[in-house]
Parts: sequence; C-alpha cells; structure tokens
Amino acid sequence: MFRFESPAFLYLLLLIPVLTVLYWLSARRRRRTERRLADDAMLSHLSVGTSPGRRHFRFALILAVVALMALMLARPQYGLSTHKQTKQGIEVAVMLDVSNSMLAQDASPNRLQRSKRLLLSLVDALQNDRVALGIFAGEAYPQLPLTTDRGAAKLFIQTLSTGTVTSQGTNLAAALELADHSFSQQTDVGRAIVVITDAEDHLGNAAEAAAQVADNGRKIFVLGIGTAEGAPIPTAAGNLLDDEGHTVVSRLNEELAREVAQAGNGLYLHVDDDNSAQQILLDELGKLKKSSVTEAFDERNEQFPLFALAILLLLGLDFLLFDERNRWLERFHLFDRATHKS
Repeated sequence: MFRFESPAFLYLLLLIPVLTVLYWLSARRRRRTERRLADDAMLSHLSVGTSPGRRHFRFALILAVVALMALMLARPQYGLSTHKQTKQGIEVAVMLDVSNSMLAQDASPNRLQRSKRLLLSLVDALQNDRVALGIFAGEAYPQLPLTTDRGAAKLFIQTLSTGTVTSQGTNLAAALELADHSFSQQTDVGRAIVVITDAEDHLGNAAEAAAQVADNGRKIFVLGIGTAEGAPIPTAAGNLLDDEGHTVVSRLNEELAREVAQAGNGLYLHVDDDNSAQQILLDELGKLKKSSVTEAFDERNEQFPLFALAILLLLGLDFLLFDERNRWLERFHLFDRATHKS
C-alpha cells in the first residue's frame, strides 16, 4: 500500500501554480520592456543565439524539482519489510494507583501527575526491557501487555486519570494478582512488579498476596507517593468530606507499603522531588537476570531515495543548460526556436 508518512509537506505543491503565474507575469513584463526599447527586426538581431524554448524548459525543470522535493519531504512509502531485533532484558509489570486519593496535592502538582511523570521517565530508562502496564483502584485493570514499544506505553500513560476506573478504593492485592499474570511464559528471565501508590489499602490482604507472588519468582518494588502528613482530596465540589462533614485527609501509608515490599522480596522507596527513588529502582532492576528476546516487526519501505535521485538528475541537467545556444547540444535540435518570438 502506497502512503505518505508526512503528507503535510504536500502543501508545498501549491508553490507550482504560484511560481507559474509569477514566471508568466515576469515574461510578459520582459516582452513589453523589449518592445519599447527596440522593434522586431532589432530584437531578432539581438536575440541571435538565445532561445525562449530553452528558458521555458529550464523553468519547467525548476517546477519539477519543487514537485519532487515536496513528494520527497512527504516521505513516500510502499510495501513492508520484516525485521528482527534481539535484546537482552527483563520483564517488568507496572501497576499505577488511580484511586481518588491520588488527587491529593502533597506531591506536585498532585500524586497522580507526579506518578505519571515518574512512570514516563521509567519507561524511557527501560530501553531493552519488556514492560506491561496496569492500573488499579477498587479493582485492577490491564492496560498494555508486555511490549518494548515505548511510544505505545507513553500514549497509555498520558491518558490515565482517576476517571479511568469506576470502582474506587485501593486494592493492592488485586493489583499484585493482575501483575503476576502479566508476564510471558518465557523461562530463565528476571521479573519484577513495580507498584506506584499511596498505599491507602482498603480492600484485600496485600501482604499475603505479595508473599504468594514472590513465591512465583517475582520481586515487588513499591514506590510510595505522598506524605505521612497527608492532604485533602479535591473534587469538583470542593474537598472530599466524610459522612460527618469533615474534610478527608489522605495519607501515605508507608508501613503497609514497606510490608508489601518486604513480603515480595523487594524494596520500598519513597518518591520525592528528586530522582533518587527512580535511580535506586533502576539499580535494583539491573541486578535481575537478563534474557535474550527476539522480536519481529514490520517496517514500511521508504521510497524517498528515488525522488532524491531524480532531483539530482534534474539539477544536473539544469546546470548544463544556458539561455544561450550550446554548440554541443545544438546538434540534437532540442530547441529549434532560435529567435525570440512570442
């Protein structure tokens, strides 16, 4: 299938009619000026050795170069080629807390946005690893299966919000169970689960779930977001209130986060304004056993080299042409109109 990768450059083709009109106006003005300065007989005598046809032909070459340049910049593509790529890496399942408590603003600008920035940076750093993505609140939901496609992962991350789920709460056990089933069937490869949460667990038994997942050979890393002092949870109607009308203050539950990480043979890290938590996490992930994974992917065949070659040939031809007669080319009778007539 033929397509253009950057079709916006095709608007450059609009230059062709514009240049044509400008050329016509310029030629018309030139003819009028010549006729004011000399009669037809004198013009015929003065224009010996010149050819309007050659001039027009050179202008046509310029238009062709502009057209080919526009097509080349639009990156024409035709057909697919299959490529294989082998990488050494691990498998990482990331679970992001999107419960309403993640809207608390004891992290800048709030817990969820800070977590998304961290996750985007983390995805960039895991270049050779396969990453799966899931979200959780009252329930856990898969978002992206194991992949090395960083662009797809970033796209999913940027669209996440607390409105993505309908069941509220913070079910860490469900998140760990989903992450445990996100890995491939490949053997002999290091696997890690990364949970980004404020750990306000209201459902399930997170520590028991973590221990069970660890028995399957996974390591669990919990990244705590927020502060122990906590912050209100903003809503469209103001701060969230409890049944008695008091402002609900959401606090980071570091005790539970540490308990889950310890049960999962992993590590708890508190996310603050610097990147220390991310760096420590990457260092720990780097210790896991890497395995070779070969992935096949299709890539569209670029056709712009053909257009570039055509442009070079036309420019070379234009370099060989002059408005005056060329004795070498004259033998081919390419431009028989030797006089300046219009």
